Amino acid sequence: MMHLEEITAAVELGRAGDREAARTQLTALWEASDDRQTRCAIAHYLADVQDETEDELSWDLRALENVDDDGWLPSLHLNLADDYRRLARTQLAEEHLSVARAHLSGLPEGAYGDMIRGGVENVAEALAAGSVRRLETNPST
Repeated sequence: MMHLEEITAAVELGRAGDREAARTQLTALWEASDDRQTRCAIAHYLADVQDETEDELSWDLRALENVDDDGWLPSLHLNLADDYRRLARTQLAEEHLSVARAHLSGLPEGAYGDMIRGGVENVAEALAAGSVRRLETNPST
């Protein structure tokens, strides 16, 4: 069973700017895990430390394949909507944004829920404007 501390330490490396070390550690944790929820979390965080949008999309799709807790769905679909938006795949971006919106009511009040709700609005605005640029609010930046 993965230790949350190991995942957290790897995520913190990425947030501190050492994306390569974060990728290496998270990939090793991914390969060592057979628990779906743990794999969902690791893939979700691995997406955030990718340099290319295509790689980010690949990890976000792996996260979605391993989800077994509906609480992850708003964030996962938001990330997929943003990936597809940046790849100029508008229809898929709109579809995932719609699914993210459909799950917003299940989000808790507070910072996390506010972050996801705000992210949905930011991606929707960028999509409506035809932007394919990475948003400043993207966790991958």
